[in-house]
Amino acid sequence: MQLRFIDEHNDRGHLLWAEEPVGLALRGETQQTALSKLPAELTAYRRWLGLPPVPAVGVVTQEAASPLNVHDADSDILLPSEHRPLTAEEYEARKALALRSAEDFLTLYRSIPDKTHTTLPQRETFYGDVPLTAEEMYRHTKNVNAYYFGEIGVEIGNEPDILICRRAGFAALERQPRYLHNAVFHGSYDEDWTLRKVLRRFVWHDRIHGRAMWRMACALCGSRRVADPYRFA
Repeated sequence: MQLRFIDEHNDRGHLLWAEEPVGLALRGETQQTALSKLPAELTAYRRWLGLPPVPAVGVVTQEAASPLNVHDADSDILLPSEHRPLTAEEYEARKALALRSAEDFLTLYRSIPDKTHTTLPQRETFYGDVPLTAEEMYRHTKNVNAYYFGEIGVEIGNEPDILICRRAGFAALERQPRYLHNAVFHGSYDEDWTLRKVLRRFVWHDRIHGRAMWRMACALCGSRRVADPYRFA
């Protein structure tokens, strides 16, 4: 299997985005370091979906210089493939994946016995203090709902939980005419968005913070006491 990547980079790091599967990304100090993570990352992604591992080669087809903290997972890229309209079948499949991810994130969070303590040191990143406890990680991940949907013209909130508010966002989206046309919206922070990008960002954002939360919770509470719906283990 050959996977095509777009490299969003600067002199501090590289963030490689796969065109497919949705939400798969690799990070590293160099492009080659990032690509070297492909076997493990793809295997973990496929394991989450109940699929067997497959050999894969990553090919960088485009590079995009970025002023953002890509080494710390800051990103604003709109992939070339994210300009295309969606078919109804594509949309339903990608929506189902984003909702599955939200449900798995909620399952993981609810399973953690201690949601208010952490094993992690305090650290700042481009959006402020890094969330350290399970409660902080959950709140941070849940609360992109209004932001992501808002960037494509859908007004929705962040409550009562990550799954319900995401379902509500898709329901509101589907009441809009021609949403499958995948129009480009020029949004906050001078960043361009489409529905395809929102679908990618949900899955990616859930998984990176889900992995951080799972690892921290296992160290804090013991792995036997923490659910692993993403099958990180």
